Amino acid sequence: MHLISYAECLGEVRMLDMQDAREQLLSVSLELCRLGLNRGTSGNVSLRLNDDAGNGGLLITPSGLLPQKMALVDMVWMGFDGQVTGRCAPSSEWRFHFDILKQRAEVNAVIHTHSMYSTSLSTLRQDVPAFHYMVAVAGGDSIRCASYALFGSQELSDHALLALKNRKACLLANHGMIALGNSIENALGIAIEVETLCEQYLHAMQVGNPHLLTQQEMQEVQERFKGYGSWAENTSGSTG
Repeated sequence: MHLISYAECLGEVRMLDMQDAREQLLSVSLELCRLGLNRGTSGNVSLRLNDDAGNGGLLITPSGLLPQKMALVDMVWMGFDGQVTGRCAPSSEWRFHFDILKQRAEVNAVIHTHSMYSTSLSTLRQDVPAFHYMVAVAGGDSIRCASYALFGSQELSDHALLALKNRKACLLANHGMIALGNSIENALGIAIEVETLCEQYLHAMQVGNPHLLTQQEMQEVQERFKGYGSWAENTSGSTG
């Protein structure tokens, strides 16, 4: 099992066959646990894909299974036409995966975590401001925190879509984090970076109120990011 690179798939996840997609979901689910971004059965991952008949939809991790216990066949197909195929139930958070991938054509992968620092910050129900230039990895001058709603609900999905407008990541109040990518590798890189930023911000707030970058300074960062081809298209680490 391996993560297919952006260069290999050219950002077109639908070029994968169903077997490759299943392998990627399992690989990333295990990697999220290895990195400590998810523990136990928390969190979920989805990938845009066409089925064998060419119908659009997504493949998503199953509900209630430890990644270490997941088999490739456990991944669940959900068509945008409402058809669901699989021996397991889809993740309880399937609604925001479904809505994001259906409404955001540029997004091919969605990762949701209950990672330590992003979840801790989400309990404050505040956006992460521009305390560090890498906040721009989320697509703007802040990482928004979506309003609270019951897990698995349509209300939560609606709140997440609003917080993710013109963004690649957000926090979910009293819950966790969502990261989006044009590939599953891209989404994983953004999830790692957002968790790192949340850790840094929490540490900084223990000392005082961090000085924030201005809107103009953050716009300059966004422009500079466009020059980092591998970063702009396939986030996998810091630009430092």
